[in-house]
Amino acid sequence: MAIPDSVLAELAPIGTLRAAVNGSNAALVRIDDRTGVPSGPSVDLASALADKVGCPLSIVKYPSAAAILASAERNEWDIALIAADPSRTDRFAFSPPYTFVTATYLVPEMSDAQSVADMDVSGRRIAAARGAAYTKEIERQVKHATIVYVETPSAAVEMLRAGASDAAAGLRQSLEPTALGDPAFRTLPDAFSEIPQTVAVIKDNKAAAAFVAKFVESYLGRGSPQ
Repeated sequence: MAIPDSVLAELAPIGTLRAAVNGSNAALVRIDDRTGVPSGPSVDLASALADKVGCPLSIVKYPSAAAILASAERNEWDIALIAADPSRTDRFAFSPPYTFVTATYLVPEMSDAQSVADMDVSGRRIAAARGAAYTKEIERQVKHATIVYVETPSAAVEMLRAGASDAAAGLRQSLEPTALGDPAFRTLPDAFSEIPQTVAVIKDNKAAAAFVAKFVESYLGRGSPQ
């Protein structure tokens, strides 16, 4: 079936589908250390969408979700594979979730914290990436602990290593390699958030938003092929 011109004009205005991905989201994007080539569920979905539209795919890699959000006005991408969050709905239209990831805390092995609830204590410092969807959730949940903002998830871990925070917030899949590789740290067994991962487009691009939403439903097997 031919793709409507109105969709193509919004979804691939330069003839290539440019997909922004978060290189720090290890659950969904993996960057080959040698070649720099990305892979993973986010890349697979973007590739399938490009095939559906009938145009080449260009993966645009960013170091964090905050960097993707900051670039939204610079016309660097057409879709962004990022988490849906209520604070972002003024600027973006989100597809249905194509997967969920969990967020938790990395803490020193000697910490007395045994669960997420134990972190919300006066005097405790939580390092978290500015602008990340899970950071927004921490802001909604935490009443007593102090949030220390950093620019990237890896910077949160480095702050914890340096003793400048009591925990590093992040996606479990991103934090576990540190815990597995260094006995001085561990991840908490529970999670403070289950984060919906979506395909976002600029909110004004209504034709593209509707098309992408239907595509994701079909991709997941929940809708009829377009």
